[in-house]
Amino acid sequence: MSKHRHQYQVTVRWTGDLGEGTSSYRAYGRQYVMEADGKPDIPGSSDPAFRGDAARWNPEDLLVASLSACHKLWYLHFCSVSGVIVTAYEDAAEGVMDMDEDGIGRFTSVVLRPRVTIKAGTFPDVARDLHNDAHEKCFIANSVNFPVTCEPEIIEG
Repeated sequence: MSKHRHQYQVTVRWTGDLGEGTSSYRAYGRQYVMEADGKPDIPGSSDPAFRGDAARWNPEDLLVASLSACHKLWYLHFCSVSGVIVTAYEDAAEGVMDMDEDGIGRFTSVVLRPRVTIKAGTFPDVARDLHNDAHEKCFIANSVNFPVTCEPEIIEG
């Protein structure tokens, strides 16, 4: 059993009823809103490939973003306790989802590509190695069944 348990509660509210409910595949919108107490709402939809709204976050975007954000948070923690001073961090993360002929899809990989700027002289080799520690601790990466790799770029600035 878990030594420390954390629970997360969200509400996902479908807002895509166009007047006919789900009377046909084209009769309803894929829009929804994600809500959690005390936080701003997040507008969601399906991917445009599945009749969704490209201006809204889709579940696939959110999965890749969650992996990236979790890695970043652990990475910044490890840098802060290791003497590495990060002044900028940007990740161009990319996920790959494959679908079979029956329409069953699954993520097969995610690549994180963090571009990290550190203060000059604050251990660039350590800054690079700490990505391994961050990956090992990332709650989200530890929860998925596909490889998550990291291709960091360290810039001294």
